[in-house]
Amino acid sequence: MPFTGLGPQTLPFFKALGFHQTKAWFEGNRAIYETQVKAPLGDLVEDLSAELHRRKIPVHGDRKKAIFRLHRDTRFSKDKSPYKTNAGFVLNRDGTRGTGGMVYCHVDPTGCFVAAGWYMPEPETLAAIRAAIAKKPKAFFDMEAALRAKKLNLSGEFTLKRTPRGYEAIADDKLLTAIKRTALLTSRPIPDADIHKPRLVKQLADFTEAALPLLQFGWKATA
Repeated sequence: MPFTGLGPQTLPFFKALGFHQTKAWFEGNRAIYETQVKAPLGDLVEDLSAELHRRKIPVHGDRKKAIFRLHRDTRFSKDKSPYKTNAGFVLNRDGTRGTGGMVYCHVDPTGCFVAAGWYMPEPETLAAIRAAIAKKPKAFFDMEAALRAKKLNLSGEFTLKRTPRGYEAIADDKLLTAIKRTALLTSRPIPDADIHKPRLVKQLADFTEAALPLLQFGWKATA
């Protein structure tokens, strides 16, 4: 089915699920999740993948692999709430959610957004990104400028306080700030009303195209 928008009960469902957090309540409202959230989210994944393919942007996914499961993994968490109170999916170059350089869409009653880049990268991936920044800082700063031209910025939320080992000799503060990053991410909020409209496909595709310089920089760094 073509994507026509997430159902009108999507955000109220997650808000209520956050309050109830019981299997009995969820089973009683499963139909809302299946028909208004999960099914249209799958349509969105497939329509967005097709649109990105049309634009020759090499990230994709399918409805079976891209969407995060609703049940939380509580094995190592003090919070034993069984259900997530949001929905999301990831597109990347191999469609598995297992490789770096992702596009992530997040649907949440506290705020919806789309993001792209590297979140919590593996140590070897982060090391490769840092090495690329140090070796070719101009390429990194040109990438940042390309993002700003599209009204995007790298998140400053994920960074070290101390200089990582091996980069102590760098004196340029701007370059050092870049190397201290522990993630490379850019994002854009999605107005709640827009998740219910077919135009969301184009909005997410436009964001991915705007964020492509970041993805290309990271892909090259980690190749």
